[in-house]
Amino acid sequence: MAHLTVKSGYRDLEKRINRFPQGAPPSELLFKILSLLFSENEARLVSRMPIRPFTLQKIAGIWRMSEEEAERICNDLADRGMLVDLVDEHTQTYVLPPPMAGFIEFSLMRVRKDVDQKALSELYYRYLNVEEDFVRELFTVGETQIGRVFVEESALVRDNTLQVLDYERASHVINDASHIGIGVCYCRHKMEHVGKNCDAPMDICMTFNTSAASLIKHGIARSVDAAECLDLLALAREKNLVQFGENVQQRVNFICNCCGCCCEALLAAQRFGFMNPVATTGFLPVVNTDLCNGCGKCVDVCPVEALSLVSANDPHKPKKRRAKVDERICLGCAVCIKNCTPNALTLKPREQKIITPVDSTHKVVLMAMERGKLQNLIFDEGSKSHRALAAILGVLLKLPPMKRLMALKQVRSRYILSLLAMTSQT
Repeated sequence: MAHLTVKSGYRDLEKRINRFPQGAPPSELLFKILSLLFSENEARLVSRMPIRPFTLQKIAGIWRMSEEEAERICNDLADRGMLVDLVDEHTQTYVLPPPMAGFIEFSLMRVRKDVDQKALSELYYRYLNVEEDFVRELFTVGETQIGRVFVEESALVRDNTLQVLDYERASHVINDASHIGIGVCYCRHKMEHVGKNCDAPMDICMTFNTSAASLIKHGIARSVDAAECLDLLALAREKNLVQFGENVQQRVNFICNCCGCCCEALLAAQRFGFMNPVATTGFLPVVNTDLCNGCGKCVDVCPVEALSLVSANDPHKPKKRRAKVDERICLGCAVCIKNCTPNALTLKPREQKIITPVDSTHKVVLMAMERGKLQNLIFDEGSKSHRALAAILGVLLKLPPMKRLMALKQVRSRYILSLLAMTSQT
């Protein structure tokens, strides 16, 4: 009977994780991962946490315990990266982060001895890189993705520079951040434990703003200023790493410096490229066939194999080759341009404009709607405050007609349905 109770606690936690748009398909591997990260009692308690940020008073009421005991449990979980604690206008709140980008990364963003990181890495590798169900569901369901690529700014010429907005520049995210934290790259740390890592820098995972403040407070990331972070950004670009960050315009919470051999986002782009698993930049590289000498440097550095060498069709030089871009899977990161010795590659704007959610609420609402989980967000315990519900409704009321219709099909509240219906008629 005790065994069934333990199993039930972790199964309840699996269900709670999957109420959020960025869920995780249940499996025996996920059960083992959660068993390493949480005790049975913690799994049972965490399974009852709201999706939206909550106060100690709120969670103490849900758990039916004192606020002092609830605070002890929440702070212990935050120390281990399982919760993020936030301070907003002097109010302390907590939130359970999604599996990714969230507690999966936080568990390996530092070297620690309170959990078997080798065993955890091996489970992560099997769950994310072998089974693939989690990565496929995370990156290929819906139009709104969790992350986007930042363009290599040194590749921008005058005409391009005028078309790049501030939020599309990694340097702007760094300079605009209230807090900056640097941690160990989860992806390469995981691959190191399974013997598959590359030699790219490890201490280079960037977090910003409220997320960084929490991770710094609990020793998961170290605090740096903008100057040091910009130096790390330059190092990442020197190593041909791609900047992959949170898919929002305002208050970006993370930027990963990704390699094509270890990092989950770029591996997903390689496996599921035609399904647009990653939000690209607004640019594509163009090959000047007169200048291209077929050296293949661009092919070697492309993180998603979007470049190849093909025949130049030169009757005088039958063996001559030139670079070719597969625009269907190209990220537009421009790492290839920086490495092109004959300067045969330049950037052009994509024909279709890339739409980036305004903020995290906008992104989460879109992801929930596209994944059929909007009702979880609206009727969540943490969304019952006027402020939280107003933020969600604000996004819904600004949706274009087709997306508003999608929302209507998922919501069963007469009040919300009437609001959406009225705006659909205007």
